[in-house]
Amino acid sequence: MNRTITIVAPGRICLFGDHQDYLGLPVIACAINREVQLSSEENRTQNFHIKMPDIRSERTIPITKTFETLEKEDHFASALRVVRRYGCVPDRGFDVLLKSTIPINAGVSSSSAIVVAWIHFLLKAFGANRPITNEFIAQLAYEAEVIEHNSPGGKMDQYTISLGNIVFLNTSEDLSFKIIGTELESLILGESGVPKKTLGLLADLRGKAQDAIAEVEQHLPDFCLEKVTPDTVDRYSSYISEELKPYFYAAIQNHSITQKALLEFGKEKLDHKAIGELMSAHHKVLKDILKITVPVIDKMINAALEAGAYGAKIVGSGGGGSIVALVPGDKKEAIIKAIRENGAIDAYEVSVVQGTHIL
Repeated sequence: MNRTITIVAPGRICLFGDHQDYLGLPVIACAINREVQLSSEENRTQNFHIKMPDIRSERTIPITKTFETLEKEDHFASALRVVRRYGCVPDRGFDVLLKSTIPINAGVSSSSAIVVAWIHFLLKAFGANRPITNEFIAQLAYEAEVIEHNSPGGKMDQYTISLGNIVFLNTSEDLSFKIIGTELESLILGESGVPKKTLGLLADLRGKAQDAIAEVEQHLPDFCLEKVTPDTVDRYSSYISEELKPYFYAAIQNHSITQKALLEFGKEKLDHKAIGELMSAHHKVLKDILKITVPVIDKMINAALEAGAYGAKIVGSGGGGSIVALVPGDKKEAIIKAIRENGAIDAYEVSVVQGTHIL
């Protein structure tokens, strides 16, 4: 009887810290109950036969192929390159079926969930030279998706999907994380239908933020971004060119909001209203300073707040995608209706779930 393996990897929502992880600043994100399911069966060949019916795509990869060169965004290939470095060497073929309930190009990491599921499958099927933990899966997924392709992304997606629940992720060089919760009252995801603009937008914003930080470091070699607060940010303005100041200020404001949110999640009883207000404050920075929203996103956010949401924000890198609203349980249907009537192609409740796992 052929061996079978089934892996689940969830989507993710960034609650706090958008455009922060590539600066080494912390984020708060959660895994949600929209998921990729990878089903596999050993096929007694020397190939991976991969079927992705959601995007009407199929692919065959010889198990011996080492991919000396990579095609752009070929994460199946980059993952195979990465896992080999950790002693995971495929020695038999599998038929692989990938199906997903995560909306595509909506800012909830459908592509990262596939990378995590694929790496989790490879490690489960062929082993590695170290213990296989969810943190290890996250590390390899980050290497495959970001490092191998020299991508502008950070670590939030891969680690949130792998670890699951509500996670506080310190993305500095000495990466650390803490699970800070397992549920929120009611989360509503609203899809705008406008594709997000991930790579170009991320590269532009990351470059400008890093350039601003570099200008400060030229004058203050011991500068530490994490120690700057909104009260002290003006001390550094003379070192930063006018066009880059907004990106520096946005990083400081968002870092402060994330730290306030962490304090809220540390309380014995969650104050959903306070958390929602911080989400809206974070969105204001993303909208007014980084300018990553589009009109339909703004309209959906306003509709959710007017219908009684505690708070709402854009989800993903920007330029489209989705919104998330934190709402009172007794108002969720009215808020879903309001979001749908104000430009969303769909809106629905999502819940916090565990990270990638084997079924």
